[in-house]
Amino acid sequence: MGITPVKDMVAEAKRAITSLSTEEAARMVEAGEALLVDIRDPRELSRDGRIPGAFHAPRGMLEFWIDPESPYHKEGLATDRTLVLFCASAWRSALSAQTLQNMGVENVAEMEGGFAAWKKDERPIDQ
Repeated sequence: MGITPVKDMVAEAKRAITSLSTEEAARMVEAGEALLVDIRDPRELSRDGRIPGAFHAPRGMLEFWIDPESPYHKEGLATDRTLVLFCASAWRSALSAQTLQNMGVENVAEMEGGFAAWKKDERPIDQ
């Protein structure tokens, strides 16, 4: 049987979730309708920089920080705004958005192209 290739899992997730362009994500944040959630590893943030105002929730803790019943719950993620997840290139964020949807989170999307697309579009970055 073998394992399912991660690229197939990402493609399946992308069919089930909402993907926003960097332009759409930035507009929603500016309008107060969205919160950018950076799920990259802390080493990636140190190396590559951060998007100003983004909430950092490492991928390995995301479900625990979202769940209000978890002892690790983070109040900053309990919002009516759309949580727009991003990683380096939108693979982890696609899988994460699908997982949060499966948990019952309705206001979640991912940013197409991730941090790399944000940087390519010359949007603000803190080093």
